[in-house]
Amino acid sequence: MMGSATGNESKSIVVHNSNNVQSWKKKLGEKTKLFFIEKGWLLFIVGFLLGRAVVLSSLTPFALSFLASVWFMRKDKSFKLVLATLIGALTLGVEQGSYVFAAMIVFILLASVCKRMNHQQKIIPILVFVSSVLPRVIGYALLNQLSSYEWMLAAVEGVLSAVLVLIFMQSIPLLSPKRYKPTLKNEEIVCMIILLASVLTGTIGWEIKGAAIEQISSRYLVLWLSYVGGAAIGSTVGVVAGLILSLANVASLYQMSLLAFSGLLGGLLKDGKKIGVGLGLLVGTLLIGIYGKGLDALLPSIMESLIAIILFFCTPESWIKKISRYIPGTIEHSKEQEQYLQKVRDVTASRVKQFSNVFHALSDSFTLEQKTAIEEENDKETDYFLSNVTEKTCQTCFKKEWCWAQNFDKTYDMMTNLKQDLEDNRNPNKVTQSSFENHCVKSKKVLDTMRQELSFFEANRKLKKQVSESRRFVADQLLGVSQVMGDFANEILKERENHEQQEVEIVAALNHMGIELEKLDIYSLEKGNIDIEMNLTFYNYHGEGPKLIAPMLSDILKETVVVKEEEISPVPNGYCYLSFGSAKKYVVETGVSHAAKGGGLVSGDSYSTIELGAGKYAMAISDGMGNGERAHEESAETLRLLQQILQSGIQEQVAIKSINSILSLRTSDEIFSTLDLAMIDLHNAAVRFLKIGSTPSFIKRGNKIIKVEASNLPIGIIQEFDVEVVNEQLKAGDLLIMMSDGIFEGPKNIENVDMWLKRKIKEVESEDPQDMADLLLEEVVRTRAGEIEDDMTVLVAKIEKNNPKWAAIPTYHKKAN
Repeated sequence: MMGSATGNESKSIVVHNSNNVQSWKKKLGEKTKLFFIEKGWLLFIVGFLLGRAVVLSSLTPFALSFLASVWFMRKDKSFKLVLATLIGALTLGVEQGSYVFAAMIVFILLASVCKRMNHQQKIIPILVFVSSVLPRVIGYALLNQLSSYEWMLAAVEGVLSAVLVLIFMQSIPLLSPKRYKPTLKNEEIVCMIILLASVLTGTIGWEIKGAAIEQISSRYLVLWLSYVGGAAIGSTVGVVAGLILSLANVASLYQMSLLAFSGLLGGLLKDGKKIGVGLGLLVGTLLIGIYGKGLDALLPSIMESLIAIILFFCTPESWIKKISRYIPGTIEHSKEQEQYLQKVRDVTASRVKQFSNVFHALSDSFTLEQKTAIEEENDKETDYFLSNVTEKTCQTCFKKEWCWAQNFDKTYDMMTNLKQDLEDNRNPNKVTQSSFENHCVKSKKVLDTMRQELSFFEANRKLKKQVSESRRFVADQLLGVSQVMGDFANEILKERENHEQQEVEIVAALNHMGIELEKLDIYSLEKGNIDIEMNLTFYNYHGEGPKLIAPMLSDILKETVVVKEEEISPVPNGYCYLSFGSAKKYVVETGVSHAAKGGGLVSGDSYSTIELGAGKYAMAISDGMGNGERAHEESAETLRLLQQILQSGIQEQVAIKSINSILSLRTSDEIFSTLDLAMIDLHNAAVRFLKIGSTPSFIKRGNKIIKVEASNLPIGIIQEFDVEVVNEQLKAGDLLIMMSDGIFEGPKNIENVDMWLKRKIKEVESEDPQDMADLLLEEVVRTRAGEIEDDMTVLVAKIEKNNPKWAAIPTYHKKAN
């Protein structure tokens, strides 16, 4: 036990120490960031080194350009930067310090004069040019050295300063925490490299045991960025750093070749981690060193490279990864982008989910049951009703005390029974009326008053019921919106699925066919919802997508796959984009025939066929009450609402209840409409019938006729009703016949319309849905000797299996040895 306790204590001590180390590192990093970046000391160090930077033996364009950039980006750090830059310039001599000081003073004066001008970013390069040229020309004039050569040097220095200020303006924000950059553009990377190489020129002349500091720093920079960005970034760093260093020291021109070649080799060997990148620098140093300077200068160059490699190996991996996040093409940058997109997706889904919860809560608030029971509510309404009656009749009666004080229960019960009788049939029961007349001396006046008050009582009750139904309608709508938004939030959170096995099979099959694949994205392999995208290269495209690739995918995924979208390059060997998805297992072919009453142009019937998402197909017929324009408007409005609500993703039952509530609440006119809705699932041919006051439908399967019916009142009659759903399973070759009441009730002198319609449907030999619709309408009109006494509509759909044009192609499977 003691040993166990001692072990646990030691583990806790180790964990505690580890936590202390992590906390210490974090605090150290925060303090370092605060000291160097937020307080601006990094800018001061850079300014000091740039004050020492000289190119072409006498030109110093870096100091003024850097000051101008900081003046424009972070003016609060400018004064201290002037001191740091001046100190750096004075380390090279009084003449250098004097020129830098004079140039900075001229710039500050000019910038102060032009500070109210617009477009400061465009003016600053001009101010820098003038500030650079003016002190240099005056200095040459005072020394009697002003000739055409000095004029040329002054102009070159001014142009360099103006160009560098534009470059440094893109680099300064990267040294400041004021601006967050998720990704660096290629231009910003090059500008940052130029700034770093310019800073390195300020270390020229510093040596450690014969090893030049600028050479060690430049090679360390090449190692770092080759490891981070690969061969392209590494060679770019080498060229830029070598060029600027060679301008500062023309004798070191060969360093540009060494750094560029080492950056290229290091980037190519970055898969070998730090060892590979270091080996690239060492090989580049040996090859270029022998070629450029010979064996005598090789040893110091190797020493500089070794020191740079040692420093690189000592650099923490965490520092390198932080830099890698900003370089496009790196693994860390890709992870950073994925995390950013994941965060955006999570935040979006969370907000949508919150809205869903809000709508759900609002729906619940509208459906809260009243605290009092229904019986108690009815008793309160009865008491309120009787109080109004007695106020107008019993208050002035001389028997008030005897009726309501001495015989309260008897009087209350009699008047309650009278109220109930009047509500039921408007005439009180004779026994009840006789008893009440013997009890009350003003019975006739009380009955007349009760009849009068009862109309107000029923109007008030109807109003309460309408308010209650309105609340319920709003609650149903809010709940439907909540469900749709909840489903949408779940869809947002779906990750791109990883299907390695299928991806390997698809790539192998395409290679076997000789098709060159550039990119493959598999987003979903769910049955009935396949989603695959490809980028391919074809010399000449001859329909390989639907002819070869889609059949091959059908064999691999064991489901019919078709091309949903294709973008073909107009040039040979160009990139082609192909998108593949699931083919519907069944297709629907429809036919419709309709006629208006009396052969008119406007029918009260309306019909619609709607192809919804997720492989659903809706067929609907609506029959407005009566005929003519008003009935047509009602039926058309019903189908318009149905289509919009169904396309939003709300379930069919909620959609129909919503339509019923809208139509019943929006008008007091007795305008109703029926609705016959069939929802066909094209993946399995299942069908759901929702019949609201509509006539039966029929399914013809060979010689068998199946009748489908349900009992629901038409839409708009009552505000509260339950939708009865009838489910059926269709098969390939089935004919689904839907009709309005003008067809079902139209045949004249037919006793059994069901049997007559079944016989007529069975007698139709044609399998074409349009022929079926036309023949049924014609048969009904014939029974009435050509007269059309009501609006008639027949909607017929034929269910067939979807047979793709191209059969599945078996993929090549390599046999095991």
